[in-house]
Amino acid sequence: MPHHKKYFVLKFCITFLCLSLLSYAASSQVTDTVPTPIHYDTALRIKNLDPYITLHSDSVLNFQPEINKPANHYYWFLKNQPVGLKIDKQTGLIRFKADKSYFLSGKLKYDYEYKVLISVQNLDNPADHFDTSFILLFFNTEIIPSRLKATVAKVFTAEEGDTIRFAILCENGSFPIEQIQYFSNYALVSATPVTKCGDEFTWFIPYGFVKPEDRDKSRKINLTFIGNTRFQSSDTTDISILVKQSINFPMLVTEHIELQTEIQKYINDLKSSFRQVDKKIRKTKRSRTTFDLASASTALGGTIFSSLPNSSDKATGKILPSVGVALVPVKEAVAPNASYEQNTATLIRSAIKRLDYQLIENRLISDKDPDIVTKNKRLKDELNQAKIQLIDIPMPEENLNSEELDEYFNSPRVKKRYKIHKK
Repeated sequence: MPHHKKYFVLKFCITFLCLSLLSYAASSQVTDTVPTPIHYDTALRIKNLDPYITLHSDSVLNFQPEINKPANHYYWFLKNQPVGLKIDKQTGLIRFKADKSYFLSGKLKYDYEYKVLISVQNLDNPADHFDTSFILLFFNTEIIPSRLKATVAKVFTAEEGDTIRFAILCENGSFPIEQIQYFSNYALVSATPVTKCGDEFTWFIPYGFVKPEDRDKSRKINLTFIGNTRFQSSDTTDISILVKQSINFPMLVTEHIELQTEIQKYINDLKSSFRQVDKKIRKTKRSRTTFDLASASTALGGTIFSSLPNSSDKATGKILPSVGVALVPVKEAVAPNASYEQNTATLIRSAIKRLDYQLIENRLISDKDPDIVTKNKRLKDELNQAKIQLIDIPMPEENLNSEELDEYFNSPRVKKRYKIHKK
């Protein structure tokens, strides 16, 4: 074989051997037996839930939530849902038809965020569940005005001393009333603040509110309540109160008690003065009785001595009667007849009896006695009349004891002396 042919055969064999070695090396390479991990979506969730849903009042909501697992064997339910919102427990379809009657009746509100809780639960595996929530808000392009109203008639009558109390309510429309103010034609302030719906207006009508120059003894109060929304849309309601003049019973009852106390004190003073005058009358009477007995004794002695046979005794009998006659002017000088004191004592006793009768006659039958004004006037007049009539009586004693004075005044001996006897 030629030399170049041998070289070509050798080169071909070496090339084939190298390719065989490379092919064997590639075929004998170790294969990786660890499989590539496959990630599955195992956490239950809702894929298409909108967290914030706005709905027009005239529209209809049909929303089908979807979960990341087969829907079989899953149960749907809602919590805290507004009126009318329903869900199909098998499929999860949420339906709602926003009927205007819900809003007119107050069961639903415009521009209010309702937070609705939605849950999906696996019936076979209690641990497999998902809870979330979404916001549902209703809006309306039709503007319904909000109204104010009071819990009393627009015109009513009250009297001094009464307490006026009524609430201010709101009929909210598209935009609720958020602030309330009130104005009056007279300066008056409610005892309780009136700033929002449901607040009460409270006012006590003071005595003397109606002035003497007011016509028909009454005064008309005009109250205006104004409610404003957030957009300064307002509504008003007017209340008219006709306040009539009334009797100030608390003040008159206090005045009556003071009059009774003053009259009772004056009666005790009169009883003290009566006791002084009566004791003076009794002392004078005892003195005059002593002189009368002495005069009578001299006259009787003169008669006795005149009948005796002795001449000196007869002379004495003639003198004794003249002594008795001489005692008469002495008696008048020493113990004059106490006619003035007697009249004074009688007058004082009569005044005491009259004041006692007036106290009993003009007692109050209740704290709101309709005749309290007349009774107070009678007591005042009687007290003033007695003070004027007895202005010159002796001053009363100090440290008066009402029990001792009553015992002396009502004693049988004193009553007997001043008792009126029939002729």
